[in-house]
Amino acid sequence: MTHQRRNWTGRVFIGASLDGFIARRDGEIDWLTDPPPGPQHATVTSSTEVAGWDTFFPSIDHLVMGRGTYEKVLTFDGWPYGGKKVIVMSTTLESDDDRITIARSLDNAQRTLAASGARQVYVDGGMVVQEFLRADLIDEISIGWAPVLIGSGRPLFGHLDHDLQLSLVATNASASGMVHVTYAVHPHQAQTDGGK
Repeated sequence: MTHQRRNWTGRVFIGASLDGFIARRDGEIDWLTDPPPGPQHATVTSSTEVAGWDTFFPSIDHLVMGRGTYEKVLTFDGWPYGGKKVIVMSTTLESDDDRITIARSLDNAQRTLAASGARQVYVDGGMVVQEFLRADLIDEISIGWAPVLIGSGRPLFGHLDHDLQLSLVATNASASGMVHVTYAVHPHQAQTDGGK
């Protein structure tokens, strides 16, 4: 099902350390959610600002995340995804949480998205983002680069079978030192022998 036409847009909205990690090895994101007080940062804004969470979140109707992200979200005060359809990709998770649908594979997740009329899909979590990227199912990537190097952890990006070309859509920097960038992802065009 990966290469069939789809009626939804896959979008990533994620924070990462400047060295490319989305969490520490143990899954902690304290460096992102509770950074220590630091120096003043310059604020640079482009003419086209990146949409913040308060704009991004209302624009999506579905979320797809992995088990690790889901289990991290369960530690938050309250369920942050009210009114959204949430799909958790996991081959082993058993849950009676009626706020989620479990998908055992990427094809299963795509069938669920199609059947539920998804239009704007927020793809979250390192492994799930990587899997969706490899399958050419991401149309937009928004990253908030945090002004910190954590040295090791869970990487934002992993192995790809081919290059993915991106176009810069918007960028801006916030007073916290976060540099936000949004890229459009261009579909991979397979090489053919006929174009030698």
